[in-house]
Amino acid sequence: MDRAERLISNADTDAVVIMNGGTPFLDPTFWYVTEQRSGSFEGTIAVISKEGRLDVIVNELEELSARGGKGNVHVYRKRDERDALLKDLLKGCRRIGMNTNSVTYAGAEYIKKISGAEITDVSKAVLRTVSVKDAAEIKATKVACKIASKVADSIPEFLREGMTEKEAAAEIDGRMRSLGAEGNSFDTIAAFGEFSAEPHHRPCGRKLRKGDAALFDFGCRYEMYCSDLTRTVFFGEPDDRLRRAYEVVLKAKYVGMDAYGDGAPAKDADIAARNIIDGSEFKGTFIHSFGHGIGMNVHEGISVSHLSEDILKENMVVSAEPGIYIPGVGGIRIEDTVLVKKSGCETLTKFDQKITVIT
Repeated sequence: MDRAERLISNADTDAVVIMNGGTPFLDPTFWYVTEQRSGSFEGTIAVISKEGRLDVIVNELEELSARGGKGNVHVYRKRDERDALLKDLLKGCRRIGMNTNSVTYAGAEYIKKISGAEITDVSKAVLRTVSVKDAAEIKATKVACKIASKVADSIPEFLREGMTEKEAAAEIDGRMRSLGAEGNSFDTIAAFGEFSAEPHHRPCGRKLRKGDAALFDFGCRYEMYCSDLTRTVFFGEPDDRLRRAYEVVLKAKYVGMDAYGDGAPAKDADIAARNIIDGSEFKGTFIHSFGHGIGMNVHEGISVSHLSEDILKENMVVSAEPGIYIPGVGGIRIEDTVLVKKSGCETLTKFDQKITVIT
């Protein structure tokens, strides 16, 4: 069963329409079902019939790129040509599914007007489909993880006193590109000293000083698939609390990952890691979830939270990222990208996770 067939089998509709607007309203599900590796595909539409047939409607600018992927390609030059193609493909449909997490209101209204059908939300069906990765997706993800891991290992080489967070982030971005990355999974986080206590800090002109914790959260894309990791190092001897916090976070990460496996409740990993941190002197300082799904989006649906109702399945890709944050002092986060296996998990990002003090 191919990707389009898997998606329609998870959706209780006569057809599924994946519709791209203009940037940034582009749905990764379009690239998922068409397996495209080129083209911008703004304003293009993928239609999956109840039988699993995939039809792709594109303008002439995207024709060559579209023919390199999956599906029956239909090319239009004028808006009325696209309308006619779509009306024909949706003939007889009474319920059409759309991914409401990505489609614009105008796009949904357009499909409703063209087809005369009821529009229904299939975002959960999309998540069920894309969250379990096939062999090609896992292969691309592993390359993205290998690139990010090499850069993570190189961090002690380029850190220098007086370097700004922005300079460090730019260094990381450039190194990922030089190793073959297509781009970033998200904007790189580089946080020094007190700013490392902010989980989503945006790099600024803060300069690296002796005694600082230096936290780096980054990842790259390879063939559209994301990696995500966080490495925290110390530039000179840190506050003793941060040394102790590092050991607790590392233990929490491994304990949480031990709860990963096919059929395991996602919340179990978070609860196990949280128990380690809350059972230490750092109770209450783990202020986010243990992990999230990763795919074409770096945050993809699956929640590894103590509140999550998700069940992990073999070949899901998720993060493992406990943290401790001490305002005014600094923070520790250690993160890996992980592949869920039938039993346990495989760590896809590999870098030195022992306490690293750069002197």
